[in-house]
Amino acid sequence: MQKGNLSIHAENLLPIIKKWLYSDKDIFIRELVANGCDAVSKYAAISGDSTDNMRVKVTVDKEKRTITFSDDGIGMTKDEIDRYINNVAFSGAQEFIDKLKATGAEAENIIGHFGLGFYSAFMVSDKVIINSLSYQEGAKSAMWVSDGGLEFEMGEGTRAQRGTDVILHVSEDAEEYLEESKVRQVMRQYLNFMPVSIYVGEDETPINDTKPLYLKAPGDITDDEYKEFYKKTFGTWEDPLFWVHLNIDFPFNMKGILYFPRIRQDYSINDGCVKLYCRQVFVAENIKEIIPDYLLLLKGVIDSPDIPLNVSRSFLQSDKQVKALSGHISRKAADKLTSLFKTDREQFEKVWDDISLFVKFGCMRDDKFYDRVKSCLIFKTNESTTLTIEEAKEKAKETQNSLYYVGMDNKDAPIADMYTAKGITLALLDSPIDANFISFLEMKETELKFKRVDSDVADAFKAEENDESTKEVLEKIMREAVEDDKLTVNVAKLEGIDVPAILTFDEQMRRFKENSRMWGNEFDMPIPATITLNIASSIIDKLISLPDEEKSEFAKHIYDLAELQQGSLPQSRMAEFIRRSYKFM
Repeated sequence: MQKGNLSIHAENLLPIIKKWLYSDKDIFIRELVANGCDAVSKYAAISGDSTDNMRVKVTVDKEKRTITFSDDGIGMTKDEIDRYINNVAFSGAQEFIDKLKATGAEAENIIGHFGLGFYSAFMVSDKVIINSLSYQEGAKSAMWVSDGGLEFEMGEGTRAQRGTDVILHVSEDAEEYLEESKVRQVMRQYLNFMPVSIYVGEDETPINDTKPLYLKAPGDITDDEYKEFYKKTFGTWEDPLFWVHLNIDFPFNMKGILYFPRIRQDYSINDGCVKLYCRQVFVAENIKEIIPDYLLLLKGVIDSPDIPLNVSRSFLQSDKQVKALSGHISRKAADKLTSLFKTDREQFEKVWDDISLFVKFGCMRDDKFYDRVKSCLIFKTNESTTLTIEEAKEKAKETQNSLYYVGMDNKDAPIADMYTAKGITLALLDSPIDANFISFLEMKETELKFKRVDSDVADAFKAEENDESTKEVLEKIMREAVEDDKLTVNVAKLEGIDVPAILTFDEQMRRFKENSRMWGNEFDMPIPATITLNIASSIIDKLISLPDEEKSEFAKHIYDLAELQQGSLPQSRMAEFIRRSYKFM
């Protein structure tokens, strides 16, 4: 078997770095500004000076077709440029951190890790120039020039003050970056919270906030400051409902703020926005490995230096730390909900409609989340009260362990009045997710069952001893009228409801149909119906007393009206129903 060594050609490697290292061209602005911030932070760490009086500046010259990234940081000598720029992927950041650790200095705000960010400049440039002067006493300015190939030129530079200029000569296919507005837009996306002041053009107001709110101690922040940060960060005029401040030092470092916004009933996960930062550098939004999908209904900012990013600082690598971060975020969100419920149930009930979708979705997605929040899950009722799960179990005992409820398409149905008249508590479940959620709850809490008011007729309404022959007569009339000899016909004395009949459908079959519709599937199989005739209604007496030749049409009209109470008639039967209505009039 032949053996040999892999042959790697540098001339093939650099185009790969330039073209495919980063998934988005905009990233070059983030990387070059981050390098400038690194340089400033390094100088501050060595000198002991504050970064408050230092800066990174970005200047666009449309006529010269250049973008210049300038900083007053540590600078580089000719030898350092040769070591860190000419040797691809030789990172100076880690070497620098190691040196600082040896002296006992702090270096936590050094952003760079890989030494590859500089090469993102060639994604948009025909030529790149470095003009730098090191902070070291007696150092000479150095210049480096390359057109993106393997050749470069090095010589004496022209910079007179400490720091570095990186000058990009923008290529024709990247002209959009010669618009200052485009550069500002990218910087606002990626560099909002960088730790060094960043300026664009001649503007003397920094584009970023070097001390974002999430880095402060929660006790030092007012409610108005939390709200203002929310509105500014997410471009909204609405106040959040409440928030949870993440401030963790062990077993990992993570800071941030998660806001609970008002969530529309026709929710979309894309409505939420959780921004992920690493050392105040924006990484991405809504990264599912860190943020559980149900938390993506929220808005927030999370910053952690412990996030295991890949070499381009754009994507997460699979890591146990990621799972730990994700689990802690979920736990903190759950703790906030249970804390609010315990300390101020009245306020919790007021915001329930706005957060219930998120909470229910989270419960179904994550068993651990459900276990943490189940004590504060509530159901609003027709009595203007709320029930927890345990309280619902007690209520259900009054109706054979079934909690009756009204859904989104029948909350105003006459049948609900009949339950209310009997003093039976009804849960109000009128969000799109509820059909799934109650099925989930029934698996978790086996002693609690849910029945919609139109799924059957409760025992409290069943007729006592009725004339069996009357029941047989009514069954025969209805089955012949609707041409269904398998139709289930019940007879009951329905108090508190002034209708001759109600139509009910099997609870589980109806739920399956609703769930299928919610997830975009069509469920064409007909659901068996049961019609319950109200012997307390004079209309049923009228039906029985009619001549035989008129019974069928009258019964069919009763059936159609009962079906209309459930929603609407099929188009094929609507014309006949209207014709019959005119006839009866």
